[in-house]
Amino acid sequence: MADPKGFLTTPREVAERRPVDERVKDWKEVYPGGPGKALLPIITKQAGRCMDCGIPFCHSGCPLGNLIPEWNDLVWRDDWSGAIERLHATNNFPEFTGRLCPAPCEPACVLGINQEPVTIKNVEVAIIDKAWEAGDVKPQPPEWLTGKTIAVVGSGPAGLAAAQQLTRAGHTVAVYERADAPGGLLRYGIPEFKMEKEQVDRRIQQMKEEGTVFRSGVNVGVDVTGTQLKQRYDAVVIATGATAARDLPVPGREHGGIHQAMEYLPQSNRVALGETVDDQIVATGKDVVIIGGGDTGADCLGTAHRQGARSVTQLEIMPRPGDDRPTGQPWPTYPMIYRVASAHEEGGERVYSVSTVNFEADADGNVAGLNLVEVEFKDGRFSPIEGTERTIPAQLVLLAMGFLGPEREGFLEQLGVDLDERGNVKRDKSYQTSVEGVFACGDAGRGQSLIVWAIAEGRSCANGVDTHLTGSSTLPTPIPPTARPLAV
Repeated sequence: MADPKGFLTTPREVAERRPVDERVKDWKEVYPGGPGKALLPIITKQAGRCMDCGIPFCHSGCPLGNLIPEWNDLVWRDDWSGAIERLHATNNFPEFTGRLCPAPCEPACVLGINQEPVTIKNVEVAIIDKAWEAGDVKPQPPEWLTGKTIAVVGSGPAGLAAAQQLTRAGHTVAVYERADAPGGLLRYGIPEFKMEKEQVDRRIQQMKEEGTVFRSGVNVGVDVTGTQLKQRYDAVVIATGATAARDLPVPGREHGGIHQAMEYLPQSNRVALGETVDDQIVATGKDVVIIGGGDTGADCLGTAHRQGARSVTQLEIMPRPGDDRPTGQPWPTYPMIYRVASAHEEGGERVYSVSTVNFEADADGNVAGLNLVEVEFKDGRFSPIEGTERTIPAQLVLLAMGFLGPEREGFLEQLGVDLDERGNVKRDKSYQTSVEGVFACGDAGRGQSLIVWAIAEGRSCANGVDTHLTGSSTLPTPIPPTARPLAV
């Protein structure tokens, strides 16, 4: 146990973000010097709040099974090298999860029953940021090669985790990415103010030094077919994510100025990284409406602020969650409560229990306004409330309503893999698809989910591939593809 009285004497404390009027003028992370550095003055005492429970429910809240009490204790004892060793034992990329994960482990913290839980996510990111600074994150190339070759299609967190595990097991791994640089949505989907791309670049460099090969700018299914990959490699891993975006088929959808969030965010990220984007979608001087109240919507919100939007309104069809844990979602489950991201602190209006009726256009055919109506949920569906219709101005509308699963045309069709009833790639308990030697992990098989699930599935899939190719595996035992921990 860390501090035996820590949970009694130390209140929960988190790092302070940079002032709003400062951070909306740049694309740097919202924490001064990055979250790890911002946390150092307080993190040792925060780690000391951990009670080292006999049954650590935080483990069940985390799909990765992170050894949270162990590295909390090591941080409190100022053993940072030991802490990063225990953290890396279950998580390939804690700098990603420490910045981007909603931390389902924290609502499962036993201390959270009657106090505020341990700042687990903050301890995690402090450990990894300090490890990078101290030079404790080094390449781990395999001692020998198996002679087996594997193609991983997709370089998001699931693909990267699978590739790193398989490379370290001695296989020759090539990661295919259709964008011009690896990282998937980590690179071009996540704004700089949430995670600067230095975090992605140095992990990719580590993986290259371990032996992983990256083939960027290759659109599998077009530039090379799934059939060709199957013939060329001993195994193929589908880690393409769930990139088929949900659309909004209402009257006026065809007007100019209405875009999917993943059309808008990658362009902004490229510009923030110093690139030039022709005909970039920008929010400058516009009334922006974001349809969708999740993380992607918040990313659009923070981006629109930095581009100088005149106003930003975020619409959500669900009612506003309460501030406290609902009685029907008791500890240690992950509660649906009202949460405020850094982007929400920066401005904008959040409107709940509304549905878009149609879009209006100006004389040039560009969106000028959005007609909406308040709704209530009854008889299993959302029904409009008569007399609540209204119009709000909008010269830019961003659709951030989630994703329907992987893109089926091309690569998946060429491989001939079976899909489940939700349109995701069907897998068995070893993550193998209906086609022998072809595996699937992350959102491509699970559907849209959390980054911790992507990494957990990538690690588990690697075990399945390794076992398939060699007959046994020393990689971590996989979690079942259908698993759902208590807190998610």
